[in-house]
Amino acid sequence: MIRVILFLLVMSSGAWAVEPGEILSNITQELRAREISKELRCLVCRNENIDSSNAGIAKDLRLLVRERIIAGDDNKEVINFITDRYGEYVLLNPKVSLNNLILWISGPLFLLLGALLSLWFIRSKKNIQLKALTEEEITRLSNLMDD
Repeated sequence: MIRVILFLLVMSSGAWAVEPGEILSNITQELRAREISKELRCLVCRNENIDSSNAGIAKDLRLLVRERIIAGDDNKEVINFITDRYGEYVLLNPKVSLNNLILWISGPLFLLLGALLSLWFIRSKKNIQLKALTEEEITRLSNLMDD
């Protein structure tokens, strides 16, 4: 009875874009599909999960998730299946790997490197001594400005 009430609460929310034809008859499988869908990114809508997106590709992904659940895959297998086909970009929380670590660290590292280079450039320019104009240069400049 609690599952039915929970299922009805989940279904009554207007925040999800799941269409009635997509909903599985098995409540447990439907709740698993919703859980998995919240971890997958819509490839059209940035930073929106496929459960909340109205895009066509999000609907296709929701149906694919449900097909894999019906086929007997567990949550991890479903996510791996979709990741293999669409790449790691489809995950809202990407896996921790060396490639991702390099991407996360490179932004702040380049910012720090740019700041250090800017500081070095500014300090190197302070040591340049500006020479005063000679009388001849002042006269020539004055003539140019008068014309």
